[in-house]
Amino acid sequence: MSRNLPAHPNLEHLRKQAKDLLRNMQQVNPDSKLADAQHALAREYGFKSWPSLKTHVESQLSPFAAVWTANLLKSKQHPLNKFKAATLQFAVTDDTVTISHHEVSASGHAENSNSTLVADGKERPAGHGEGYIFVARWLDRRLLEAVEKKDGRLVGRGTYEVSPNGQTLTITTDEQVIVLDRT
Repeated sequence: MSRNLPAHPNLEHLRKQAKDLLRNMQQVNPDSKLADAQHALAREYGFKSWPSLKTHVESQLSPFAAVWTANLLKSKQHPLNKFKAATLQFAVTDDTVTISHHEVSASGHAENSNSTLVADGKERPAGHGEGYIFVARWLDRRLLEAVEKKDGRLVGRGTYEVSPNGQTLTITTDEQVIVLDRT
């Protein structure tokens, strides 16, 4: 039996399929192991092994999904928002983008924060005051736009763009351009 992977394969779904297959295999051969089921499933999808299937699926992940380190020489920081170092880790699941941010301020103070963007183009309360609305949306696979409005008027706009080679992330706002390198 041969199967076709969906357009956007999900590794967790494939793991669940392998566990289901293992239960079926153990009814015939109680000594079957998860690795046996993973190998059989990979073969059904046309791959020689589970690791090759896993590598293929991971290569389909968002180009944003990585750890990025600020390149201060290439960046143009806002004069009131200077920092000595910054690292961002992006995790992307469908339209949900989670960003873990670690920064060392100009004074040397370390700060950590997490934020989540739902890049579906829908307005959501911004969470830092009444009347503020936040909208995030994909402009293409490598370009994410975030817009903030207050009482219907544009307050700020920023873009996150991954370079075609996937090695650079550029965050652009009206006040600054931060260039980050994939680590």
